[in-house]
Amino acid sequence: MALDQATVAKIAHLARIKLPEEAVPGMQQELSSILTWVEQLETVDTDGVEPMTSVAHQGLRRRDDSVADGGYPERVLANAPDSQAGFYAVPKVVE
Repeated sequence: MALDQATVAKIAHLARIKLPEEAVPGMQQELSSILTWVEQLETVDTDGVEPMTSVAHQGLRRRDDSVADGGYPERVLANAPDSQAGFYAVPKVVE
């Protein structure tokens, strides 16, 4: 697929790339060759090929989804500038 210079200038504008006029013909040829390569990929027969997200088949390790306080609330609250009844105390922001 061959692109014309106006299309290349529009692509550069949409991509927010400042492209000098003298660079447009070179970019036109590069983008056209990329699109030609993509068109070649469309001809590859992929029937029966399962989509993959990685070349190595592996499952994710999972942990139990459980709520916990970490087991040491006093150490966590030691970092607080002010705490009350086991919670962080913050200044009131809404009156």
